[in-house]
Amino acid sequence: MKYVKVKPLPVLSDDRGNLFEVLRRDDKDFINFGQVYFVEDRTPFTVRAFHKHFKMWDWFCITHGSAKFVFFDDPKHQPEIVIADSKQPKLIAVPPTIWHGWMSLEPNTQMLSIASEPYHKQKPDEERCDPYI
Repeated sequence: MKYVKVKPLPVLSDDRGNLFEVLRRDDKDFINFGQVYFVEDRTPFTVRAFHKHFKMWDWFCITHGSAKFVFFDDPKHQPEIVIADSKQPKLIAVPPTIWHGWMSLEPNTQMLSIASEPYHKQKPDEERCDPYI
């Protein structure tokens, strides 16, 4: 992939249920820890887009439901699309300067998001654009 790295996450299953690791500090693509947050979209086709960061990395993992992610470096360039779901979990690593956004595809889609830097409300490390351009 040109813009992002997508890594399948092996699921360990036994009689108690399932477990999968999302991100470890000894992973090759780990940069820094800033914060972890959880996002839930109750309604399918909810759009959360588009923005990019200047310094911050994002890592995304769908933990329930499914979502469509869109990535691009310039709105005039061909976007990269990744479909993610909780049945075959994957980690999506988004480097700085890549525009990104996502849309839930099922009710109650839930995403775990890890950021390399804490979000600063007064001076956010981001630029936003209209998702319907």
